[in-house]
Amino acid sequence: MTVVAMIGFALLFLALVMASIALHEVGHMVPAKLFGVKVTEYFVGFGKRLWTFRRGETEYGIKLLPLGGYVRLVGMYPPAKATGTPPGWLTRVADNARSYEYETITEADRGRLFYEKKTWQKIIIMAGGPAMNIILAFLIFLGLNVFHGTYQPTLTVATVSDCIIAADREDPTCRAEDPVTPALKMGIEVGDVLVSFNGTTLSSWEQMGDLIRENRDQPAVVEVLRDGQTLVLPEVPTALNHVADRLDPSKTVEAGFLGVAPTQEHVYGGAAATAKQMWTMTKQSVVALSTIPVRIYHTGADLVMGKPRDPNGPISIVGASMVAGEIGVTDKLDTASRVASWFSLLGSVNLFVALLNLVPLVPFDGGHIAGAIYEWLKRGVARLRGKPDPGHVDTAKMLPVVYVVGGFLLLGGVVLIAADILSPIRLF
Repeated sequence: MTVVAMIGFALLFLALVMASIALHEVGHMVPAKLFGVKVTEYFVGFGKRLWTFRRGETEYGIKLLPLGGYVRLVGMYPPAKATGTPPGWLTRVADNARSYEYETITEADRGRLFYEKKTWQKIIIMAGGPAMNIILAFLIFLGLNVFHGTYQPTLTVATVSDCIIAADREDPTCRAEDPVTPALKMGIEVGDVLVSFNGTTLSSWEQMGDLIRENRDQPAVVEVLRDGQTLVLPEVPTALNHVADRLDPSKTVEAGFLGVAPTQEHVYGGAAATAKQMWTMTKQSVVALSTIPVRIYHTGADLVMGKPRDPNGPISIVGASMVAGEIGVTDKLDTASRVASWFSLLGSVNLFVALLNLVPLVPFDGGHIAGAIYEWLKRGVARLRGKPDPGHVDTAKMLPVVYVVGGFLLLGGVVLIAADILSPIRLF
């Protein structure tokens, strides 16, 4: 029964992710239609058609492989320019793609082609998809903050570590040779409220953590509130240790270490708290995206070598669905926490999809946005210099980049799906 329930939660999660992707494509299609662009296809999935219907000039439907979706905007590539010279290989590649698209374009479509639209219209059309995912993520996290709340660290000390343990050591127990923590040396006690660090008044645990990290192994004076009285504790240097990077938990950085952990407070939040939460997640996701090729390589290498899976490594939509299934049936969380964790994962996927699509490389939406801005700048500079209008940028010549990026996405997807099936990440 548990296995059936786990599969059910996983499939439900996959269905909601596909619904998110469907809304992503709506984010492209609606402004495209509003601006008069001809839209001939709207599909969720790839491969063989499973179900379709036509309304007006647009065919809507679902395809076999639930790995994404697309809308077909007619006229993505401008017409070829006559140069009077034999075409090179790049021009031939561009012309082949252009000829395929222009087979269905007629004179009646003039003025309705994507490349003919104003720059701001192109940007809105291409940014509409990621914007839809950002809105979905915001609404999900806002709902969680309003109705369930989150646990946030406070400045009240929950535990004081006895010794400094190297970050890469698996055994968390203290040994005779381990040095005593600075917190224990200066006399911090459980229940103390941290008031200031080296004269800086504290307002949050995050601020306290940053001050400790930046202090490295320099002297530190901590002021605490204990039993209603403010105490200035003896000066003790913080110690250097390897701690998890704030934006990339998969790696450690050398920083100052004190040896205290905070209590957690259950708090509710609104739009401002949600925006702050998503901004932190955005910075973490950008760091993860910048290293995604390396992360996928290491995931594949670990799979081949039989090494344990990095819990902070990338996962595919299959892996995310499996994690959702595990969250749905675990007995390590109460019902409310399971629901909150499940939807939090869905919100995280939506935010990641938005950021991935904003990468300024074709075929991502960000690549088309970058192309529109480049064209606008190029034509603007020519106008300022009194030069002839250079015309539309031939985006068809970016097809080699499309092939490289698409090939990487395909290969990376296969590696991650294989890892998710053969060496899945387990939360519990």
